[in-house]
Amino acid sequence: MHKSAKDLAALIPPGFTLGVATAAFQIEGALDEDGRGKSGWEVFAAKPGAIVGDHSPAIATDHYHRMPQDVALLKQLGVDSYRFSFSWPRIQPGGTGPVNRAGLAFYDRLLDELLANGISPMATIYHWDTPLELDEAGGWMNRDMAYRLGEYAGLVADAFGDRVARWVTINEPATVSANGYSLGVHSPGKELALGAFPTVHHQLLGHGLAVQALRAAGVPGEIGMTNVYSPMVPNSINPLDKLSAGLMDLGQNRLYADPVLTGKYPDVIRAAKFFSSFEHPEEDMQIISQPLDFYGLNYYMPTKVAVGPGSGAVPPSMAEAMGSDLNAAGGGATPFHVEAWPEADITAYGWPVKPEYMAVALKEMAERYPNLPPVIITEGGASFEDIIVRDKSTNTRFIPDERRLKYISDHLEAALKATAPGGEAESVDLRGYYVWSFLDNFEWSAGYKQPFGLLHVDFETLERTPKASYFWFQELIEERDLALAADAAIAQAVVPEALDGIEAPDDGAALGASA
Repeated sequence: MHKSAKDLAALIPPGFTLGVATAAFQIEGALDEDGRGKSGWEVFAAKPGAIVGDHSPAIATDHYHRMPQDVALLKQLGVDSYRFSFSWPRIQPGGTGPVNRAGLAFYDRLLDELLANGISPMATIYHWDTPLELDEAGGWMNRDMAYRLGEYAGLVADAFGDRVARWVTINEPATVSANGYSLGVHSPGKELALGAFPTVHHQLLGHGLAVQALRAAGVPGEIGMTNVYSPMVPNSINPLDKLSAGLMDLGQNRLYADPVLTGKYPDVIRAAKFFSSFEHPEEDMQIISQPLDFYGLNYYMPTKVAVGPGSGAVPPSMAEAMGSDLNAAGGGATPFHVEAWPEADITAYGWPVKPEYMAVALKEMAERYPNLPPVIITEGGASFEDIIVRDKSTNTRFIPDERRLKYISDHLEAALKATAPGGEAESVDLRGYYVWSFLDNFEWSAGYKQPFGLLHVDFETLERTPKASYFWFQELIEERDLALAADAAIAQAVVPEALDGIEAPDDGAALGASA
């Protein structure tokens, strides 16, 4: 059983953000409308077999045309904040040059609609939809991409800087490098294995240049970045399993967080660079490690690691869910592999459900980075197969997604308890939790087979139906608001009572006290 909404709401501190998240390419559709340029992702998705069922992102949830309806559903949900991303090819079609006015106009309308409904915008500048021309010029293997991202960040800062409360420069560089350039299961489909290292550095440099552009534009909103974090757990007490887990931790977590939060790559990575042809100017590290207002953490699961190539890079259930043969993509070439968690519930994606490792992730971040800025969980959620129940008497539909509801509740509870006074990560200043995702969407190489949404989307009719998790999250926010209002009322009643009978000093006493 999960905690009741009322009990969980009691754990939420004042000022803590409850939000939901999406990404442009996964929901907007309208890929060839109003001057939008092509992205590398839609070209990749058009390759036979690249996407489960050869699903197309051309329409997705049709958010581009249904945005006001979706914002109304956000308002009904009651969230404090909505995290979305700007589509780079919609705003700057070729990745260089002038802006597309129609693209800017769409996000103008979205931001105005959000603010009119009391919803605070969190905008992601880059969520993987690289303009096709930049992909064809080498993508993130090309250092010039970092400068193009910085320029693009300046464009969106000038256009929207007055209305965005929080900025995310780049989303999950680890996933872009691993899936897009090392394994080839995401766009641009490169299978470079360890040769993908330049994409790591160029994305981090792009993040730093984007921060510079936002600061130069004087945006009042908070600035951060976000990366996925997975605690690495040895499969056994075997020292080689422990070593393997440490190497995975370096490659998945520290390779991206260390440069941003400490200004240098982990020692092992720096040593390995001597054996590669990749070099970078040392001043890059100062750009990469500029102070941030927050650090975004996308947390979904821990990873169990064992020595040896095993049967593939990931458990078969996960590989099947991704629609890819990861052995063929080079997954079996590594000296270690990911093991399943036999005792754990798993999502439809094959991911283990282990909410206690949310606390582990936060604790590890606190221990590794003494100067860690405030943290926001910028994504957290789960894909489960949804069953639609129809009430014939009222002709209404209901989706009892208890497992998703429990996943979100348990993970939010683990994060709140870990960072509360006395918690194992109490030094972490946790500022918010964003559920992935607001609505079912195009889930990259998994197409429409992996529904993460609080809202069900019928991809034939595009009808939105709130799930049980939507109503539960709505109740959680309402209970949180009631608790905060009650606390404020008590404080207001107590303060005048405490001051009653205390005489204000006369002017002379006041002057004497200050002398």
